[in-house]
Amino acid sequence: MLPKQKLLQLLTSLLLLLLLFCQPAAAHQDPLAVKNAVDDFLRIQTQGFPGQAEFTVGSIDPRNNLVACASFEVALPPGARAWGRTSVSVRCQAEKGWKIFVPVQIRIMGNYLVAARPLSQGQIVLEADLTKNSGDLASLPEGILTEVDQAIGKSITQSVAAGRPLRGDMLRQAMAVQQGQSVKVLSKGPGFQVTAGDGRALNNAIDGQVVQARMANGHIVSGIARPGGVVEVTY
Repeated sequence: MLPKQKLLQLLTSLLLLLLLFCQPAAAHQDPLAVKNAVDDFLRIQTQGFPGQAEFTVGSIDPRNNLVACASFEVALPPGARAWGRTSVSVRCQAEKGWKIFVPVQIRIMGNYLVAARPLSQGQIVLEADLTKNSGDLASLPEGILTEVDQAIGKSITQSVAAGRPLRGDMLRQAMAVQQGQSVKVLSKGPGFQVTAGDGRALNNAIDGQVVQARMANGHIVSGIARPGGVVEVTY
């Protein structure tokens, strides 16, 4: 038989082990609850985007050591937007709550503009020059155009091959009046509009910009440039 002291130590050890195994397991954070919170956040962030948003949320280990939480705050990093591959922070709003970062991928499926035929630098874009493709807008270069009226009537700043997607920086507003061009000067006021005569533009201007014109008698007038070489002088 074991000595009484050793028997007592053995019983004490067995009791401690029994107490340890009888302790309830720590509650882990349910990954689905976090995923649902991220989905809800991204759905709001992508409202108004030019296409249908789809999300892929990174997995969270179900054996995580996070304390179970009932309320979350989800946010994008400063300066980031819900577009392409990024990450979001998820913070447990309980006192002394935890914070983790979850990788996400946002796809925006929609139509975008491409050149229907080769376009030359300086060319004015017509509707026949454009067509649309479909795909993930978030995987395309920044500034991609999605609507025809974003391009029609504008001037191409560089040569564009057929089938190439169109970006905003490839276009600029076409000149309504060009320096040295012969222009027609109109005088406008409440209830009247008359042709004041012909002149010559002294500067370039797009529609709505101020342009100066030298009249045949040498006088210089200032007005608003309009398409077709028209200068409106308002009184």
